[in-house]
Amino acid sequence: MSEENNANPAPPAPPEAPQMSGLSNEAKQWGMFAHLSALIGFLIPLGSILGPLIVWQIKKAEFPFVDDQGKEALNFQITIAIAVIVCIILSFVLIGLLLLPVVGIAALVLTIIAGVKANNGETYRYPMTLRLIK
Repeated sequence: MSEENNANPAPPAPPEAPQMSGLSNEAKQWGMFAHLSALIGFLIPLGSILGPLIVWQIKKAEFPFVDDQGKEALNFQITIAIAVIVCIILSFVLIGLLLLPVVGIAALVLTIIAGVKANNGETYRYPMTLRLIK
């Protein structure tokens, strides 16, 4: 017998991530903007909070998806701001100097992941986020 007959078939492709039905491309884009607007915080002080806040306030009545994702983005950025303040305080005992880059990298990576997920029409929940705005 040849080896081709004994070869295992290729594994099936993984299922696609769940998407919200009935979302327009515009709603998906604004959901993505709600997350990615936080990246302006790397250029403008408090921009990471103001970006999602402005997008959420402008589009929350028009798109329920943007209302949900805008609140999520805003809650995450407030949580990150609190973490940065704690890191600055802890920098007096040097631990904050080690934690600050970790918080920054985590915020960047999670924000990009959330933006991609929102653009795909998926609701995204950030890990370890204080849900202050409901």
